[in-house]
Amino acid sequence: MNDRARKLLIVEDDPGLLNQLKWCFEDYEVFTAGDRESAIAELRRHEPAVVLQDLGLPPQPDGVEEGFATLTETLRLAPHTKIIVVTGNGDQENALTAVAQGAYDFYEKPVDTDTLKLLVDRAFNISELERENRRLANRLGDSPLDGIVAASEGMLAVCRMIEKVAPTDVTTLLLGESGTGKELLSRALHRLSPRRDRNFVAINCAAIPENLLESELFGHEKGAFTGAHKQTIGKVEVADGGTLFLDEIGDMPMPLQSKLLRFLQERVIERVGGRKEIPVDVRVICATNQNPEALIDEGRFRDDLYYRVSEITINIPPFRDREEGRLILARTLLNKHCKTQKRAINGFSEEAVRAIEAYSWPGNVRELENKIKGAVIMADGKFVTAADLQLNADSAEAESLNLREVRQRAESRAIRVALTKSFGNISKAAELLGITRPTLYDLMNKYSLSAEGYSKRSLAN
Repeated sequence: MNDRARKLLIVEDDPGLLNQLKWCFEDYEVFTAGDRESAIAELRRHEPAVVLQDLGLPPQPDGVEEGFATLTETLRLAPHTKIIVVTGNGDQENALTAVAQGAYDFYEKPVDTDTLKLLVDRAFNISELERENRRLANRLGDSPLDGIVAASEGMLAVCRMIEKVAPTDVTTLLLGESGTGKELLSRALHRLSPRRDRNFVAINCAAIPENLLESELFGHEKGAFTGAHKQTIGKVEVADGGTLFLDEIGDMPMPLQSKLLRFLQERVIERVGGRKEIPVDVRVICATNQNPEALIDEGRFRDDLYYRVSEITINIPPFRDREEGRLILARTLLNKHCKTQKRAINGFSEEAVRAIEAYSWPGNVRELENKIKGAVIMADGKFVTAADLQLNADSAEAESLNLREVRQRAESRAIRVALTKSFGNISKAAELLGITRPTLYDLMNKYSLSAEGYSKRSLAN
């Protein structure tokens, strides 16, 4: 056997049937076990891609409790394993229960070797496709836009702007509500820029007391104020050659705004208590969840500073306006936290999907991620429910339909939603839309849409 041989574990306590199955699968690298303990030992030792398991195992071969316990433990240790359970003739209820708990498929005795070989061969094919997709997903995970899921038209437009602006040194202002991903996008701007190998330094202007913010930004000399026992380099100097991200710039005190404006105009700083001008080469990205023009009208933000920091302005849509991308982002975050928490969860229940679509998400993507992270920890079954997400009919607002939208935008959005719900299955998407497959293909070509990005395989981790 070479290293690429397909590894199959057969869990069966009947010696006669076990020998028959070993002969049937002689083209595979077969390992055998007669009970749960030996099955788990073989699983750990050989990591088979497919397991063929009888539900009736000792010490209660006439029952199914031990079989279900083996199934559960196998999936806990190796969530991607394809398990085909073998049940007694007519025992469809237990077979369906096994599938609901994560088994790939089931087969009822008596054994027909030709049919069983087809099932096992298909399981190996699916396993190999999923493994390749996970490998490609991990490789693509190193993209500069890693972590940004852009499935809605608004976020696709944002990503296109990021890619255009990133190679330049233009000062960029990111506008968006809290939790929409402003820092994530600022890091993408840095990673796509020629400065990617230098420092990315972030500072939250709202999180630092006013009397400390100036020295935090520009540094201070020894003895500049009480407690300044040594010279300290500021964030601007630390970012020299790289990128400085000023988050919540709308909360910057007015006296400090004039000093920031001078730095942006002349690219020199003076440390607090110092007299020496220090040149700094840094790309500046700013962000705020407030309306800068309203702040200017209220006298809380300098208009000349606004024009300086907004050479390019990128407006980030709130999560409630990303209808086409909600489920894709939710599934991506679910995969991420399942991997982190080492949980084998298959997806969202139908009620959870409806709750995600209907809820207004005032906390935007940050709220979605927090709810999914908690749900992964709390979920008891193979699917995350609305209760796991702490969403219910009372907290979910009715989905609105804006009939004033132009027809093309409405069509494009409806197709994206249908492809999302159907995981890229053209037949199911066409059925949801109430049109034929050829009509759907024509519309997808019209709007330059592809089903590939919506499939389960493309979302695998």
